[in-house]
Order: sequence, then C-alpha cells, then structure tokens
Amino acid sequence: MFAPDETRQERRSRPREGRVPPAREPLGPAGPEIEDEDDDFELPVAPVRRLLSLFIAGFSAMLGVGLIFGAQTAGPNARTSYAVVVFGVQVLFVLVWTMAMRPPSVKIVAGVGLLTAVAADVAAVYPTQAGMGPLAIAAVIGFVAGFLGQMVTGRARMRVTESLGATLLIVIGVVAFATLIVLTRMPQGTQAIVVCLSAAGVALFVARLLDMVAPVPRIAAQVPRGSLGVVVGAMAGTVTATLWGSYLVGFSPKEAAFIGLAAAGAAVLADLAVGFAEAGRELAGDAPTMWLARHMQGPLGGFALAAPVAYAIAAVFLT
Repeated sequence: MFAPDETRQERRSRPREGRVPPAREPLGPAGPEIEDEDDDFELPVAPVRRLLSLFIAGFSAMLGVGLIFGAQTAGPNARTSYAVVVFGVQVLFVLVWTMAMRPPSVKIVAGVGLLTAVAADVAAVYPTQAGMGPLAIAAVIGFVAGFLGQMVTGRARMRVTESLGATLLIVIGVVAFATLIVLTRMPQGTQAIVVCLSAAGVALFVARLLDMVAPVPRIAAQVPRGSLGVVVGAMAGTVTATLWGSYLVGFSPKEAAFIGLAAAGAAVLADLAVGFAEAGRELAGDAPTMWLARHMQGPLGGFALAAPVAYAIAAVFLT
C-alpha cells in the first residue's frame, strides 16, 4: 500500500484515492465589479418656459421706464415725487426678496427693510448737500436694528448666518435704489440715470426675450437660461447707452458705451445670480417660493445693482 521509503508525514499529506479536494471559494465577490449608482445619476434639466420669459422681459421694461421717466419729473424743488416712485420700487423689492429668501423672522426683516427705505429716501431728499453719507448712516442703523430684532427670536439665533445675510441684502438693496434720488440732485445726474438704467433695462429685456426664443447654450441644467441671451443682452444695453451718448449733454458716445457696459453687465449678472440661487435652494430640498416673487426677484436685483453703478459713474466722470 505504501512505498517502503515513504515517511509518515508524506503519507498523511497525500490525498486518498477517489477523494477530490473541495474547491475553495474565492475570497472576493465573483463577477464584474459593481458600479457606483451615483455615476448614472443625472440632475433633472429645468424646462424653459417661454411665456414666463416674456413676462419677466415685460416687467423689466416697465420697471426701467418707470424709474427713468420718474427721474424726469424731479426738479430742484420737486424731488419728493421721484422719492415716491422710488419708494414704491423699494416696497416691491422688500416684499419680493423676503418672500424669496425666507429668512428667520420674515416680518422683522421686511419691517426693517421698509423703515430703512423711508429713512434712506428722507436722507436723500432733505439734506442741504447731496451725498452718500446720510444713506450710509441709514444703512448701518437699519442693519443693526434688523440684526438685534432677529436675535430676539430663538430661531434666528440658530440660523445667525442666514439672518445676517438676508438683513444685509435687503438693507443694501433699498439704499441702492435711494441713490437714484441723490443722483437727481447732482449736475447731469438725471442724464446718468437715463444712460445707465436704459442700458440695464434693455439688457434685461433682450436677455429674457432671447431666453424665450433661443435659450442656448444652457448655462446650467438647473437654470433655464442661455448664454446667448446674457451676452447679447449686455451688448444691446451697451449699444443703447452709446446712442444716448450721441444726444445727451455731457456724454460722448465712447464714454456712454463704457458706462452702459458697466450698468448692463451688472444688471444681467445680478439677474443670472438670482437664478443660480433659486436653483441651489431647490437642490437643497427647500420648498419653492411664491411663483410671482421668485420671478420678479431677478429684474429687481438687476436694477438695484445698476443704481449705485450709475451713482459711482456720475460721481467719477461727471463732477
């Protein structure tokens, strides 16, 4: 049975006849590797609603026309009428942006924003010498009052960063619109309003119209905007300002082109930033805001940013 020279250890290690050693299972899982499910996940593409783009374009045009023609009624002793027009836009800005951002203690933020708007308008109309000093004081007081008011509530203390951001945006926005009143008190300030706000209004109007016709190429899947509209809108606003520079006293076409480019670029970029912010809130799982407020937010933000641009340009180039 065994070889005479086979040792006991070798006999134990030798398998018996007819006995098949069991196959060992592989340590790792057999078959192809399991692919990560996240690789196949795609974010949904936001649809482009053409009638909505047309509505926003029309709202942008009406807002620009109101602010521009209101400035024409402001004389040396009749700036209160334009302050009333600006205050109406400020009220709309406060309501729309507070509903869109939904900060802690919404009523406190909205109330402080409206009181800051009144204080900024008064500070723009009644001081003997026009300037940004009184507006800056109104902005600081409004921000501090809004912050302290929100800290009273426990919910605001838990979301202090969001509270500060919302209060700051609302206060800066209403004060920015008040700079238009100060501009009417400066030499050639009304002309600066016409050039800058015309450029901003045309840029927003054309950008939204092109989003209705050809929203390509898409900037992001979640933002229903096209790069073509943003670029062509800024160019159209610049051309509009250049045309005004050929007719208005104190401007040359070259100067008006640079001024219009700054105002139009600021307006369309602010409008685009609002779209990205809204998409970010939706991706984070936040409940959608009120339909009307969500889509009026962009044009209001665009004009709020174009107003201080007009003031800065008038202060630097026209004085």
